[in-house]
Amino acid sequence: MHSATLFNDLNSYLTDAWQRGILALDVLRERGDVYLQHHADGKPPVLAFDYSLIMDGRKLPQPVNYALAAIHPPAGSPATDPDKRPFVVIDPRAGHGPGIGGFKMDSEIGIALRQGHPCYFVMFFPQPEPGQTIECVLQAEKAFMDRINSLHSGHSGKPFVIGNCQGGWALALLAATAPEKVGPILLAGSPLAYWSGIRGKHPLRYSGGLTGGTWGASLAGDLGGGLFDGAHLVSNFENLNPANTLWEKPYRLYANVDDERERFLDFERWWGGHFMLGKQEMEWITQNLFVGNHLSAGDIELEQGNTRVDLRNIRSPIIVFASWGDNITPPQQALNWVMDLYRSTDEIRANEQTIVYCLHEQVGHLGIFVSAGVANREHSELASALDLIDVLPPGLYEAVITDTHPETPGVDYLQGRYIVRFEPRDIADIAALDDGRDDELPFEVVRRVAEINQQLYDSFVSPWLRALIKPAQAEALRVLHPARQERLLLSSLNPWLSWLPRAAEQIRLQRQPVDEGNLFWQWQQQGSKLMAGALEQWGDWRDRWMEQCFELTYGAPWLRAVVGLPPADAWQREAQSGRWEREEMLRLKRAELEQHYTAGNPFDGLLRLLVYTAIGTGVVDVRPFNAIRRLMAETPLGEGVALPALKDSIRRQTWLVRNDETRALDTLGSLLTEPQQRQQALDLAWHLLGIAGPISEEKQARLARVAAALQLSGPSPQPGKAEAAAPAPAAAVAEVAEAAQTAAVIEPAEAARVEVATPAAKPARQPAAKRSPAAAKPAASKAASSAEAKPAAPRSRRKPAAPDAE
Repeated sequence: MHSATLFNDLNSYLTDAWQRGILALDVLRERGDVYLQHHADGKPPVLAFDYSLIMDGRKLPQPVNYALAAIHPPAGSPATDPDKRPFVVIDPRAGHGPGIGGFKMDSEIGIALRQGHPCYFVMFFPQPEPGQTIECVLQAEKAFMDRINSLHSGHSGKPFVIGNCQGGWALALLAATAPEKVGPILLAGSPLAYWSGIRGKHPLRYSGGLTGGTWGASLAGDLGGGLFDGAHLVSNFENLNPANTLWEKPYRLYANVDDERERFLDFERWWGGHFMLGKQEMEWITQNLFVGNHLSAGDIELEQGNTRVDLRNIRSPIIVFASWGDNITPPQQALNWVMDLYRSTDEIRANEQTIVYCLHEQVGHLGIFVSAGVANREHSELASALDLIDVLPPGLYEAVITDTHPETPGVDYLQGRYIVRFEPRDIADIAALDDGRDDELPFEVVRRVAEINQQLYDSFVSPWLRALIKPAQAEALRVLHPARQERLLLSSLNPWLSWLPRAAEQIRLQRQPVDEGNLFWQWQQQGSKLMAGALEQWGDWRDRWMEQCFELTYGAPWLRAVVGLPPADAWQREAQSGRWEREEMLRLKRAELEQHYTAGNPFDGLLRLLVYTAIGTGVVDVRPFNAIRRLMAETPLGEGVALPALKDSIRRQTWLVRNDETRALDTLGSLLTEPQQRQQALDLAWHLLGIAGPISEEKQARLARVAAALQLSGPSPQPGKAEAAAPAPAAAVAEVAEAAQTAAVIEPAEAARVEVATPAAKPARQPAAKRSPAAAKPAASKAASSAEAKPAAPRSRRKPAAPDAE
């Protein structure tokens, strides 16, 4: 390179670097001003949508700082259809304010509004009400659900409720104690098995043990005058990834200051909006959940012992969305509770519970809620398939979302560019996502140590602190928190920065950005990567050190003996078997279902035929589902069949087939009594199964057995290939519907939209237990196209995405 060119590059780079430095500093000043203004406005939700409060929890008999808001569709969105299923979003109360579920137009709320659903948001205010407890919040959320159900009392189904992160366990409590108030629930990045994780990863789970248990939360609450400062939780999140917090995040602003300003300020408005929790609330959370891990064990009791929280009481489908790139709520913490509740998938089916999980390849924890790609793919497809999920037969499924291509069959029956199907899984598939559960043994010791330390603190320290700490002192400690000071010092309140706005404005007028081919710019980029890599290595070393200290301390046999725990060589937490009452209820239900082998109408017969045909693979595809929904909308088949009745019929027929396939097949003729009905049902099943592609040999063999049982030669011949791929004629559907209506099994008063879940023809993927880990895809396009390559138990450490990145 010529010396003149080198000199010009250096001169251009120094000019650009100086300008970027001033502009970045001015953006940080603006961040401080945004923080002050947000505080002065009362810290409203950071929603991108207009809303109105329809219920204020501060006015309930047990006041809480929660409220229910109705979201107004923005301009250009379709009008809200009150007959559609309402959506409810519960945001996490984990140090930040509400709004992350509707942070952008491409978000959970945005997807719901785009599809015309009424949408509601459970928000909260900065300060808890005096005496507020988790039980008070739970009662308020039940009241909110009652209000929503009263506003939408039609046949669109119970509300679809989304719980983000910490809002997920709150939603689980609600659904377990009031199952009749909610429809399908989505737990997005929500921890329910708090001790779970993979060795060498997920260091956050060790923090409670390394600080001696839950007494630290009580200390913070006493120093806060009865309030727990959410800034402590935000700092914990930032400490997880020192490379991002100390370098990558500020460097991203500095290097891209011309384009980064708006996005940075929008995110920081939420990230720096610290909210308070009551001391009692935080103690309940730490003692019962994060350290105690009592939720999945069924040990939590509410209302003075009158209500026991049992997650098996949830009657609506449970959808779990987690990511391999999430080290705050890894897939193990999101899913291992299933193994704590059930020994096998047969127990899940016997309890008539439907559990669906979906795993993303690489998105970080916050990306689950704020990523536009996740919103437009996973959230959108799961929301579109809600009615299908609601009628899925009980069991454990994995939601698999794949992209379409020009040769994809049945694209006319898709609402977007993706195909979602639900593949049956087993408890072993959940276990294969973990590297074993022996690493959870030391947490039993942590729980005992925490209980001892908590009693000592409550007896000898807490009374003195409560007497010494005055409200003014508590407020001073909150203001002096580093998370607040960095915003206050870099704001317009600082007189030493009075020159900065004018200088930044002048630089914007004379901006001279450097070209990316500049040698010194490239050296800067390389230097940044080296710095980030060094900090990441330091973070890895710190996490390994934390893990080793934790295991050496709480894995020691002597400490286990001191706290009164017996020796344990392997994890042996037994799945709940249930009380005698539950077993007796299931026995009586089985006896009642026995009579339905020969009782029912032709519509039940069609459902049994479809269930029997697909029972081998059990894969449920959205395309046949959408096809029969369209047929029902265009023919009399949809009249007189409501979604709840349809759901009951599908579950009943699935149980009958699984209980005794031979008997279910032999008695099918008692439901389809007329030869014409039998032929039409067989033809309809054949056409519906063919929509998703060629019918597998196994399904063809089952259809042949059905034809033999019904004394038919097979499906009606089709005159052409085009007709063979199309659904059965409307006339045939109408006759099956007419026969079903005349049976008078389903009340005509329940007439509504009808959706039937039908299995797809595509074979299931290889079970998770037999799949090898997939490498993370760095490019977003590759990640979108590789959704099926789900890892079983990743061995390499994966850092979460930057907290403010998608």
